Amino acid sequence: MKFVLNILIAALLSFGVAGISAFIIKKVNNKSDKSVRKGHIIHFFALGFFLFLVGGIVYFNDYYHADAKALSYLESSGNVKVSAIEEGYYFDGPGNDSALIFYPGAKVEAASYSSIMFSLAEKGMDCFIVKMPLNMAMFGKDTAGDIMSEYSYNKWYLSGHSLGGAMASIYAAGHGNELEGLILMASYSTEKLSDNLKMLSLVGSEDKVLRREAYEANRTNWPSNAVEYTIEGGNHAQFGSYGEQKGDGKAAISNTKQQKLTVEQILKLAGLDK
Repeated sequence: MKFVLNILIAALLSFGVAGISAFIIKKVNNKSDKSVRKGHIIHFFALGFFLFLVGGIVYFNDYYHADAKALSYLESSGNVKVSAIEEGYYFDGPGNDSALIFYPGAKVEAASYSSIMFSLAEKGMDCFIVKMPLNMAMFGKDTAGDIMSEYSYNKWYLSGHSLGGAMASIYAAGHGNELEGLILMASYSTEKLSDNLKMLSLVGSEDKVLRREAYEANRTNWPSNAVEYTIEGGNHAQFGSYGEQKGDGKAAISNTKQQKLTVEQILKLAGLDK
């Protein structure tokens, strides 16, 4: 909803400025024949569209970048091979039964979540991070289906952070029979989820970005066997490695600790914590 609101505000501002510009030009010309009026209309729409386009380019190019820690986990090491694929990144570990597909948060570089994915792959759950168009999961929410059609695993898990989690839950609601489980990080499902689906909800106690009212209101969409785990001292941004996030609370634990606890809970849900 916040993203849609931002788009509407940007459109109103762009065409508002264009309208003022067209009005000023009309007053300066002080003419009212049809050709001039047509020129004013063309000017209004052309300028409005141009301003909207420029604003969009600026908006989408202002995103959170993966830090050095995250980038270091894009290198193959030990028993995990990391590959760049068409959809994003593939973390291929020693396991061949279970895999997780991950949707990044809004305006967060996909590589920011490589540490968690690498750790999961080490323990037997291969992982895919989806590189979303314009770093917005709403533009690629069905990518999980493309990946599942290309790779063969007995158990598929879908996960996402913040907006990525919301988009993952929409996909899971419509494809529950294809998935073993859903893991949400600082997110919630706006769609009713099947009781046959395993679900884990991870939240940081210091998270100030997550809309708590919406989170609580959408509990009714959880499967009956859903598991909720609060990471004490954790915040919103530390599910990834991209620095501090605007409006977030100050974490009382390290980025490494929060991600370690996240990995532990995911492996527990999947029965790979032995």
